[in-house]
Amino acid sequence: MNTKNIISWVLRLTVAIILLQTLYFKFTAHPESVHIFSALGLEPWGRIGLGIVELITAILILIPKTKIIGMINSLGIILGAVFSHLLVLGVNVGNDGGGLFTLAIIVLIVSTIFLILHKTEVISLIKSIKK
Repeated sequence: MNTKNIISWVLRLTVAIILLQTLYFKFTAHPESVHIFSALGLEPWGRIGLGIVELITAILILIPKTKIIGMINSLGIILGAVFSHLLVLGVNVGNDGGGLFTLAIIVLIVSTIFLILHKTEVISLIKSIKK
């Protein structure tokens, strides 16, 4: 395995693990998750729906043939999360010390680095969609 492949796997695993670990909170209606989606006016369907989308995205990220689609999805999801924090929720949600916001920023940075690292595959995917 070459260096690019190792870096790619580390980036993919980082995003997938962060997305997957938040599913427990979404699917069990953890009070903090309910609070977040209530503040956004999306409780309960937004919480459950986003959990399903994040589960699918994490799976796509881990499958080599769909990794680009998964990482593009993760970027879209996390941009929504970052803007939700900045515009509605605040950085410190439920006195978490900014933990959720930090995870969102990590996913944003890691997804972006991954997509830059694989820019030729991203361009090829975009070209194939245009056809």
